[in-house]
Amino acid sequence: MDKTSKKTVTLRQVAEHAKVSTSTASLVLNGKGDISQATRDRVHTAVSELDYRLKVTKSKSVSSLKLRFLKIAKHGQTVNRDHNHFISDYIDGMSIEASRRDYVLEVVTLNDTDLPSILEAIEGSDLGGVIALGTELSEEDIIALSKCGQCIVFIDTFFPFLEANFVNMDNDQTIFAVVSSFKKSGFKRIGFVGSHTNVANFKLREEAFHRACSKLDIQTSERDIFSVAATREEAYKQAKLHLEKADSIAEAYFCVNDIVAFGVMRALQELGYNIPFDVSVVGFDNLPMSSLLSPSLTTIDVPKQQIGSMAIRLIDDMIIAHATNPPIKALVTGKLIIRESSS
Repeated sequence: MDKTSKKTVTLRQVAEHAKVSTSTASLVLNGKGDISQATRDRVHTAVSELDYRLKVTKSKSVSSLKLRFLKIAKHGQTVNRDHNHFISDYIDGMSIEASRRDYVLEVVTLNDTDLPSILEAIEGSDLGGVIALGTELSEEDIIALSKCGQCIVFIDTFFPFLEANFVNMDNDQTIFAVVSSFKKSGFKRIGFVGSHTNVANFKLREEAFHRACSKLDIQTSERDIFSVAATREEAYKQAKLHLEKADSIAEAYFCVNDIVAFGVMRALQELGYNIPFDVSVVGFDNLPMSSLLSPSLTTIDVPKQQIGSMAIRLIDDMIIAHATNPPIKALVTGKLIIRESSS
C-alpha cells in the first residue's frame, strides 16, 4: 500500500473491515468499553491489514467532547411545565450515554424562541454536536437547522421526506396497539381527538390512527373525530363544547396526548358520562399525573431515556466518521399501559 492510499483509510473503513460499528472500533482503539477480546482482535487486525493511522486531532479536541441539547419552545403549547418530567427523561438518557462516551452535555433552554435565535445558539459554537428537541419545530425549521454546520440530531419529531437525523417514538406501532385493544374490547364506534397545535407528532398520530383502523377493518366517522388545543384548560373547554353539541358519543376515544386526554375526560365527566363504563379514553405519553387521575389514564409509555441515549450514539458516530453520512431516522416503539380509563 503506497502513501497516497494510506491517507485515504478512515476509521469507518477499519470498522467495516472488522465487521463492527465505527463507535466500537473507536472504543477499541482508545482502550475503552466493555468489548470482547475477539472483537478487539478483529479491530486490531483490520488496523494492521489496512495500515490505518489513528487520528487524534479532532477526536481528542475539547470541542468534539462538548455536546449541546437545545430544549426549544417556540409557542410553548407542548414544551411547557406539564411536560418537564417527559423532557427530563430525554436528558437523563442523553447524560448517561454522553458520560459513557466521554462527552460533556450542556443543556440550553430556549423559550418563545424564533429561528434566528435558535441558529444563534448553535452557529460559531465550540461544539462537537447538537441534539435539538424538535417537538415544536416546523419543517422549515428543521431544514434551516440542518444547514447549521454542526452534527445535529432531532428528537421528539419526525419528517420522513427531509434529509436530517431523527430519533422519535414509533407512532404507527404504538397506536396500532391502542386500536387493536379497542377492537378486542368489542367497540364498534371509536373516535380520535387530535390537536390543531403545530406539532409534527400530532399529525403523525392522526395518520397512524387512520392506518390502524383501515388495517383492522374498523369504520370511523367524521362525527367522532375532532381537534382541540394542546393545553389542559383549552383542551377541556373545546372538548366540552364539541361533546355537548353531539347527539351521541363514541364508545372509545384515542387522544393525541395525555394533556388532551385529561381535558377530554374532565369534559365527559362533567357531561355525566361514566369512564370507562360509558366511554373509554386512552392518551399518549404516560405523564406522571396519568396514574393519579380518577380514573387513572390508559396511555402509551414512550421510552424517553432510550431515545435520548440513541441520539447521543448517532452524534458519536457522526463525529468519529469525520464525514457526511446519509441521514439516520430511528423509531423506538412504546408500550400500551392499561389503567382504569379503558374497559
